Amino acid sequence: MSHNFNQDGSICLGEQQFQQFCKLFIKHSDEICNGWEWKQKELNEGYMVKVHLRAINSKNNLGVRDHCFQGVQCHEAEPLSEEEVNMENVSNDTEEAQVTTPELIRYEYHVVYSSSYQAPVLYFRACFADGKPLALKEIWENVHDCYKERLLHGSWGTITQQEHHLLGQPFFVLHPCRTSELMTPIMDGATQEQRNVNYITSWLSMMGPVVGLDVPLSYATAVSQGIFDLN
Repeated sequence: MSHNFNQDGSICLGEQQFQQFCKLFIKHSDEICNGWEWKQKELNEGYMVKVHLRAINSKNNLGVRDHCFQGVQCHEAEPLSEEEVNMENVSNDTEEAQVTTPELIRYEYHVVYSSSYQAPVLYFRACFADGKPLALKEIWENVHDCYKERLLHGSWGTITQQEHHLLGQPFFVLHPCRTSELMTPIMDGATQEQRNVNYITSWLSMMGPVVGLDVPLSYATAVSQGIFDLN
């Protein structure tokens, strides 16, 4: 499949190309039961969607007492003096340990085409089991540390909250301002090496894990075996 280019030489994705890549992506999703669907909004507009339940370790006070002083290793501690014993008793009666327990969060991911950036955009929203939506602060807390620095200081942009332009509802979004810059060397390299490639697979493999969305390796395997033939 031929590519379009901006004036600066970076690759841009047309909406028809976007839909073709998405349909090929969903075809493999159906084969492996990965849960992606295509939602048609208007005659010529649509988007990919997937719902994913994710277990997050959250800290809750469960009344478990901490029998150790901070900085003391219990199995090697020296015998406590009478004064220290009294201090420990007070500490045990007044302090509760923070114990991690799994919290189930429902993530809803949308892959939508942006005509402004001529690139796909990853929208998502999340809520707890009781239906309470996560705030932006909580979304950031669930981003793995290895991605936070890239988001804040690197070329990936950042997580913001804005209106879903097809649904008119508030969603979180990974800002797409640098998408073309990121994807250009990938698509150029594939063209020069005459390799089959799916733009959506490559892009989502980079963006998805930032917000808890993994892309199974079989998508890339399917590409290499010619299932996503772009000729």
